[in-house]
Amino acid sequence: MASALRSSLRSVFRKVQIRTYAEAPAIKEGEMALTFAAGNKVFYDKQAVKQVDVPSFSGAFGILPKHVPTLAVLRPGVVTVLENDGKQNKIFVSSGTITVNDDSSVQVLAEEAHPLENLDRAAAQEALSKAQSEFNSAANEKAKAEAAIAVEVAEEIVKAASA
Repeated sequence: MASALRSSLRSVFRKVQIRTYAEAPAIKEGEMALTFAAGNKVFYDKQAVKQVDVPSFSGAFGILPKHVPTLAVLRPGVVTVLENDGKQNKIFVSSGTITVNDDSSVQVLAEEAHPLENLDRAAAQEALSKAQSEFNSAANEKAKAEAAIAVEVAEEIVKAASA
């Protein structure tokens, strides 16, 4: 009797536990789905936007719907998102990747990202001075390369905080 009950419960649970994929948000013509995340925060999760401007090592570029599929590496700088209501959202990124897919979806995955309004210019200037000092006193090539990266990021933070 107990085994018959267990068997019937299992069949009920199997029917209840059917896994499915989440519904994708409806993206209209002239829009694109943006996913923008960093280790510290998710800024957009498949949200429909009009345009994304990104800094990359191959040059800064704008992404619109129907953009050619692209892979690029983010350089330190400001990502600008033009939302559907016309609002511009500016976010500083330290590094990461950009993927533009043929279905007009875009993924921006940043190592670290912060809204411009959260940047402190004085703290950024202090970080730049410290990074430059470390660069000048680097004892070997590895330390010099690491310090050069810190200088580049700090310079871009100062520039972004001053804008």
